Amino acid sequence: MSDTPAFSPSATTTAVETRGRAIPRVLSIAGTDPTGGAGVQADMKAIEAAGGYGMTVVTALVAQNTLGVRGIHTPPEQFLRQQLDSVSEDVTVDAVKIGMLGGVGAIETVRGWLADTRPPVVVLDPVMVSTSGHRLLEADAEAEIRDFCRDVDLITPNLKELGVLTGRPEAATFEEAVGQALPFAREVDATVIVKGGHLRGPLADNAVVTPGGEVHRVHVPRVDTPHTHGTGCSLSSALATRLGRGEDTATALEWSSRWLHEAIVAAGSLHVGLGNGPVHHARRARRLADAASTVPWPEMTADYVSALAPPIPRLRPAGPHTEALWNDTGDLWAEIMGLPFITGLADGSLREEDFAFYLAQDAEYLHHYSRALSQLATTAPDLPGQIAWNRASLGCSVSEKALHDTWLSERGITETPLSRVTAAYTDFLVATAHVEPYAVGVAAVLPCAWLYAEIGLAIAEHNGPGHPYRAWLAMYGGEEFLAEARSFIRLAEEALAGASDEERARARRAYLTACAHEREFFDQADLAW
Repeated sequence: MSDTPAFSPSATTTAVETRGRAIPRVLSIAGTDPTGGAGVQADMKAIEAAGGYGMTVVTALVAQNTLGVRGIHTPPEQFLRQQLDSVSEDVTVDAVKIGMLGGVGAIETVRGWLADTRPPVVVLDPVMVSTSGHRLLEADAEAEIRDFCRDVDLITPNLKELGVLTGRPEAATFEEAVGQALPFAREVDATVIVKGGHLRGPLADNAVVTPGGEVHRVHVPRVDTPHTHGTGCSLSSALATRLGRGEDTATALEWSSRWLHEAIVAAGSLHVGLGNGPVHHARRARRLADAASTVPWPEMTADYVSALAPPIPRLRPAGPHTEALWNDTGDLWAEIMGLPFITGLADGSLREEDFAFYLAQDAEYLHHYSRALSQLATTAPDLPGQIAWNRASLGCSVSEKALHDTWLSERGITETPLSRVTAAYTDFLVATAHVEPYAVGVAAVLPCAWLYAEIGLAIAEHNGPGHPYRAWLAMYGGEEFLAEARSFIRLAEEALAGASDEERARARRAYLTACAHEREFFDQADLAW
């Protein structure tokens, strides 16, 4: 008889339970959307994306699509209560998100059920009027919904709804909206989320406003897209889920805002509807799945051909071999320049936390990169090459590392372990420099110099006074770094010219693989949360 214990589902469940509610059970109480972009359909997607198990109780059957609302059918309150009881009598509810209620009867029914069950977290999205202007709450229910705010933990009104709740005109600025939320949060003893999505300007920030008067603002760049159907439903459901996981409100709003921002950025790719389309709730999950895939990058295959032509490089190739390498980077260049990290770095909207994460990883990366350059100095076939690589090994760390250390130390960041993405890149560089022929190693280290220089030059036009990352842009677009990058290009051309055909083929794959690692390196700040 084997000594190996049999698999026990109950033992597994107990292990999960001891870590707290790793998968919170979240109930959405709201109306429907047949096209899936809002209401309970969107809530289920948001709850799943935020790490919860979703359940639904339907308050109203809404005939709507991306063009607007056509009709509403409200089930009897008795049936609404039956739905609520059928869930709570069987399943422990860790968090509740409440959306469209429609009228006084539904509000009273839900309030009665909450009084009997009182889940740990209750989030109210006070749905009153749709974005298209259709009234989703009966006029005589406005006072009731305002009083209902006293029974919940968190309220997520849009600016119109915040004005109705507070009896004030719709706020024209974010600061005005926070000013409306502060006394209301104190009055109803509930936290209010101020949402700036309906304002104009480059930012669509959100903020936590507590009954005690604390305000925590979350930076959110605005996305120029009409596809924002269901954003209010989705944010409130994600918040309920993260709170159900045990996060504090500020942390939950940080996560939910970033997740929703990415979902809005990718919304246009769904091609759903003729009007204002839904957000891409699964975008983050799919990105993370791609990042974890064990399928080799296309760039690592011998038959890889770029579908796009890259722009004419500002640092010109030193000959036919480096010109061929640059021509191979079209797809990768487009992907890198389209990364949220790069676009945010260019226009200054990149969150400081993301830039700090990037710099901390880059500081660690430089230690290993310099080791790869030192190894190339030992395998270079001539004295000028040996001198150049040794000088580069020392020089790449001095000015760059000074910037990193200064910026990080000013913010109290002293030591950061290598991320998996950074470790994969540095392991590739060091191993390639040590075990591959000289030309292959040179091709592997080239993208860090050439791509960085091209990126720095491409976004240098944004480097005006007051830009938060001006020092970084100035360094990688500065003449000292450009001179070093030109040296790398020349050394690569010389190495490839003296290599065999088989070595040049391996060097091409090493170069493209390093370019792909660069793409992942820039993108990893979004993987860190």
